[in-house]
Amino acid sequence: MDIEKVNSMDFGEFVDVFGNVIERCPLIAAAVWSQRPFSDLEDLKKHFFAFIDALPQSGQEGILRCHPDLAGSELRRGTLTAESQREQSAAGLTSLGADERLRLAELNAQYRARFGFPFVLAARFSDRAAVSRELARRLLCPSAQELRTALGEVKKIGSLRLADLLRADPAKP
Repeated sequence: MDIEKVNSMDFGEFVDVFGNVIERCPLIAAAVWSQRPFSDLEDLKKHFFAFIDALPQSGQEGILRCHPDLAGSELRRGTLTAESQREQSAAGLTSLGADERLRLAELNAQYRARFGFPFVLAARFSDRAAVSRELARRLLCPSAQELRTALGEVKKIGSLRLADLLRADPAKP
């Protein structure tokens, strides 16, 4: 899809197409729609990310809470969004052994208890071993730093999803 098509979308179509660029946050797409016209993919990204940056910390943490645990209960129940399912599958998280699943579940629980939101990682850039290592490493980070890191991961995910929708080069996070 080209940027002209994006700019010509009515509100409902735009929210339907871009509503999960930021996981389970169609309100962001709704707000971004009013910023049309966009000059290109980078401009569209800029508007999504500016919305996130303008939120108070509680709103930013709310965005993080919309994300599922990696290899968590939503994956097992089959209730992930299509995008998250593809991303977790690409990282090998859909084919974990019992021990790996248990280890990730323990780390995810520790992370949630420590920070108050789920561990967010652009899984497409990882594999199953790297996910566990990164989760264990980030558990040791100060809270303010981890909030910034997690929001950076949300932006990487959003960048990839926008590139997918516009069929652009996803190499630029």
